[in-house]
Amino acid sequence: MFVTQILAQKATKGVLTIDPTATIADAVAELSARRIGALVVSGDGRRAQGILSERDIVRELGKSGGEVLKRTVGDLMTRNLQTCAPGERSDGVLARMTDGRFRHMPVEEDGLLVGLISLGDVVKARLSEVSMEKDALEAMIGGHT
Repeated sequence: MFVTQILAQKATKGVLTIDPTATIADAVAELSARRIGALVVSGDGRRAQGILSERDIVRELGKSGGEVLKRTVGDLMTRNLQTCAPGERSDGVLARMTDGRFRHMPVEEDGLLVGLISLGDVVKARLSEVSMEKDALEAMIGGHT
């Protein structure tokens, strides 16, 4: 399965972004209200500058306490952003996410954001793919016995 197929199956289309100048408190409110685990950081809503996840916030909260809520998203965001393209296969993306130990990956085409996929999205797609392969094999075996 390709990333573009995963994006097509998502209930929420597009990419939720947050400006790097927003406060961590603003980011927490957005994550909570939307019940999501990460926001792509972008000043223009089209090009990713980084990503801010729940893990990033919790890690810094453990170090700095509540004062972290006053800091900016740009201060905490992960800058070394791993992205994928719509034409990439889900198995390769899953391997990269697992190896890198991250749960969210922006999807870019020609340097512009076109989506965001989560580890859960990719695992769901892979399970669906494996199930279809199993059904096809069972049909082949059943038809030849």
